[in-house]
Amino acid sequence: MKIIILVVTLLTSSIVFSQTDAEKLRDDIKKLDALHDSLMPKYWTYTSLFGLSGSQTAFVNWAAGGRNNVAVLGFIDFSATYQKRRIKWSNDVKLALGGMYYTDSTGKKQGLQKTDDRIDIATSLGYEFKKHWFLTTIAGFRTQFLDGFSFPNDSMPISRFMAPGYANFSLGIEYAPVDYFNVYLSPIAAKMTFVNDQRLADAGAFGVQAAELDTSGNVLKRGLRFRNEIGAYFRLRFQKELFKNVEMKTRLELFSNYADNPQNIDVNFENIFTFKINKWLQASLQWNLIYDDDIDIRDSKGKTGPRTQFKSVLGLGISYTLTNTKK
Repeated sequence: MKIIILVVTLLTSSIVFSQTDAEKLRDDIKKLDALHDSLMPKYWTYTSLFGLSGSQTAFVNWAAGGRNNVAVLGFIDFSATYQKRRIKWSNDVKLALGGMYYTDSTGKKQGLQKTDDRIDIATSLGYEFKKHWFLTTIAGFRTQFLDGFSFPNDSMPISRFMAPGYANFSLGIEYAPVDYFNVYLSPIAAKMTFVNDQRLADAGAFGVQAAELDTSGNVLKRGLRFRNEIGAYFRLRFQKELFKNVEMKTRLELFSNYADNPQNIDVNFENIFTFKINKWLQASLQWNLIYDDDIDIRDSKGKTGPRTQFKSVLGLGISYTLTNTKK
């Protein structure tokens, strides 16, 4: 009996020690893996911001007037940068969609009215030939998700997905002395405009060649759905935390068409301030200014011609930021 008890004790002790050794071995392997990851060079940097905000307004016997409405705005701002030795590859995706819906029954229904609608994708690939100086090629694409209308006349859309759609491609020199600031200049740049709606193309919307009509207004030749421009392109980018929890992001783009009024420079200027309240709440203030000499806009007096376009968005809502160090 004593021999049996001794054998059982030895076996139990062996199993316990074996389990302990196995657990210690697993812990050592995990530590070695972590050390290996920390020593390996890391080339990718990711940043992403997701946001959703909304508001609801209701009026009951309100002397000052007003209309019941619900508004929602969602956005995604994602960037990924790869840098290894002299190669730098940057990618940006910006998506936004928001609208206001009137819920009253005053006979003035206008349905869903957009407050923001954006698809903006950009990529750049650069080779550092001198410290802070890159030979860079840039490509970009911009359009919208949904039809746009000019209220209160909302029966016909004035813009649609790929009407307009913009694509650009350029080759030039980039100066990037620090991570949060860079400037880029290209003497060889292509700007392509797509109007994938024949009615808008016939009207010559967004700078494409309009349809040819006879004296009775009949279409002799359909308007073009595509326009290509060759010119010079300039871009300035700045993104930095100015103060604790206050970040500024700026992008200025200029384009001059060599063949058609090069002095009339297309401008796309975006300035965004974000104010982080806590991990989940964030406020943002966005200004967007656009000028394109090829786009005719009808003003409040009924006059048509190029106009400076301006958009301002103030938002407060739920947001979440995902960032990492280089990976």
